[in-house]
Amino acid sequence: MIGVPHWRSMRSEDLPAIHHLARALFPDHPEDVARFAERLALGGDLCLTLAGAEGDISGYAIAYPWPLGRIPSLNRPLDGLRGAGDAIYLHDLGVHPDRSGAGHARAGLALLVGRSRMMGMGAIALVAVNASADFWRARGFTNADVDPALAEKLASYGADARYMVMPV
Repeated sequence: MIGVPHWRSMRSEDLPAIHHLARALFPDHPEDVARFAERLALGGDLCLTLAGAEGDISGYAIAYPWPLGRIPSLNRPLDGLRGAGDAIYLHDLGVHPDRSGAGHARAGLALLVGRSRMMGMGAIALVAVNASADFWRARGFTNADVDPALAEKLASYGADARYMVMPV
């Protein structure tokens, strides 16, 4: 990895590298590159890329407007709720292990919070997977109550999946 990376708005030409990184970081939650493209089209500047000066990509965040208390299905086209929402759904945030521990996730989240506030959104929601709930709690997210329909969908994310929300 070359250069000091910085967060910027995601571009469609970033998607192949982001897809490759996502498959390495989240092997139990594979998604097609078409799903990333769909979410980028919906999220616009809420989707971020951690890129070095030479263009190398070492992280990403995919986020978009979505109703609070709802989650999209994994690796499926977004349903009729697309774009409707009173919150931002943080679909993925990933940083290459070579870049972890340097505050990149915190910086990316701060940028996302700022952009969410500018849009007038009141919260960011996510599904914590791979035993990451403590990581998200340390950044201001709390476990949210889930109804039976959400609990059923949440189970598709894995046994340790938690629906979490942070007011912005």
